[in-house]
Amino acid sequence: MARIKPFDGFPDEGLQFLNDLRDNNRREWFEEHKATFNKKVQEPAQSFILGLGEQLVKLAPGLRYDTRLNGSGSLFRIYRDTRFSKDKTPYKTHLGMVFWNGDGKKTERPGFYFHLAPDQGLMPMTGWYRFPKEALQPWREAVADDPRGSRLSGILDDLSARPEVTSIGGEHYKRVPRGFESDHPRANLLKHHGIWAETPYFPPEDLSDPRLIERCVERCKLLLPLHLWLVELADSIKASAS
Repeated sequence: MARIKPFDGFPDEGLQFLNDLRDNNRREWFEEHKATFNKKVQEPAQSFILGLGEQLVKLAPGLRYDTRLNGSGSLFRIYRDTRFSKDKTPYKTHLGMVFWNGDGKKTERPGFYFHLAPDQGLMPMTGWYRFPKEALQPWREAVADDPRGSRLSGILDDLSARPEVTSIGGEHYKRVPRGFESDHPRANLLKHHGIWAETPYFPPEDLSDPRLIERCVERCKLLLPLHLWLVELADSIKASAS
């Protein structure tokens, strides 16, 4: 395997490739320009994942990251699943990169996610986007539990008050689930089927800056209390199942 170079920014050629892909979202065009994708998009993404991952594990022990490009690693594949979508364009025009805690599918674990769109920039976020079936009831019980639920509520209140946090999402159900009081002080959280906190995009001009990793680490420090609370929940679910 070729050595992964230190991250020195996402090059303009790679960002331009993603921009051009929006207007040329066809397999023929992609194959013609695939060398640019490999060299100017995937390779810098690997460097970003490696450099950022080495820093994030210092904040969240056990955090997993992977530079493989086959879809099993931190970088999501650029190929879209069009089987059940009205939009049949074959490629995404953004990059998604995830760093996760725990065993199982990376998309079903708590973690940090980074969304790169060349016209918007890079958005860091953390959370558990969608609780797997076995985690939904333990989430509700943890929310309803005064010590754990109150601590979570305090974390979310603190994040909501910060200008660096743009939104907290995940509420899905219209009613409080059966078995819990409808007037519970954390009724809104009982309606969630996942939870995440988003921060603003770093602007496009920051994407080519090697200091982007440092800035992402600072954002992740801000989001860390929520991430660690969710890791505790995931660990407790694993322990009860063993």
